[in-house]
Amino acid sequence: MSSTRNKLIQLLSTHKESYISGQFLSDELNISRSAIWKHMNELKKDGYEIEGKAKKGYRIISYPNKLSENTLSWGLNTEWLGQTIIHKESTTSTQRIAHELALNGAKHGTIVIADEQTKGKGRIDRAFHSNNGKGIWMSMILRPSILPFLAPQLTLLTATVIANVIDDYANIKPQIKWPNDILIHGKKMTGILTEMQAEQDQVLYVIVGTGININQAKEDLPEDIQKKATSLQIETGKHWDMLPMIQQILRTFEKKYSNYINHGFQDVKQTWENYGFRMNERLQIKSGKEEWEGIFLGIAEDGALLAKKDDGKIEKVYSAEISWF
Repeated sequence: MSSTRNKLIQLLSTHKESYISGQFLSDELNISRSAIWKHMNELKKDGYEIEGKAKKGYRIISYPNKLSENTLSWGLNTEWLGQTIIHKESTTSTQRIAHELALNGAKHGTIVIADEQTKGKGRIDRAFHSNNGKGIWMSMILRPSILPFLAPQLTLLTATVIANVIDDYANIKPQIKWPNDILIHGKKMTGILTEMQAEQDQVLYVIVGTGININQAKEDLPEDIQKKATSLQIETGKHWDMLPMIQQILRTFEKKYSNYINHGFQDVKQTWENYGFRMNERLQIKSGKEEWEGIFLGIAEDGALLAKKDDGKIEKVYSAEISWF
């Protein structure tokens, strides 16, 4: 979406209850009155009901509930995250589009979001089922000033953001299963996929993808995962408006990301462990040919899983298949 349209939306959203003159908009945006009119027509296509009166200007009467670049920007009020939004009704994968955009110089904070993914991608190239209009399928392009080995911390940060928002919206405390799943009542409702392009000592970009099951009924989920997957609607019996939830995720992420960049991982670690799945319980770890058991203690300062072996030795785990007894 153009920066001009974004600025127009910001101006209109700050004058929700009053008319705002075309001349004022023209002066603020440095475009013609006819260009203002064309932008208003684009908003109408998204379902905004706009009233225009001579000598008074424009006023928004009602707002659409559907996802689009315009509706997501309306009232978002972030400083850098989501200032550029790419919305697709259907795409193979938001991760794929985000990589293409990042390689072509897309700005830090660019968002790619879709109503449907036909080839949604999970961790270890697993498929992620992405129903049309039933969940939040989104990728964020980030260009953090961190060393490459710290990039996995962004997965954990994202998990805390989504857990916080679900907790606030649904009054259900989710749990975060290391490293990238969010569970409700032991069933997966969210997956997070973090992918990076980097040089030896410099991150070029990070793509953080999220798939969040919101309004699926049980029959919307593939039969083979119905016993281990869930959605917010299944758990609450309520249909959820995704637009404000997405905006809250973006606002919360921007705030927590900035705190992380400025002050480090400690706050993320504390929040993560507050939501940690089966903390202080016995688990089994499979990494390559090695297999062992221990007690799950939490996460380390670099984001690794911490587990205590039976001999008392504390191990850091960076990549493994984890199961609990």
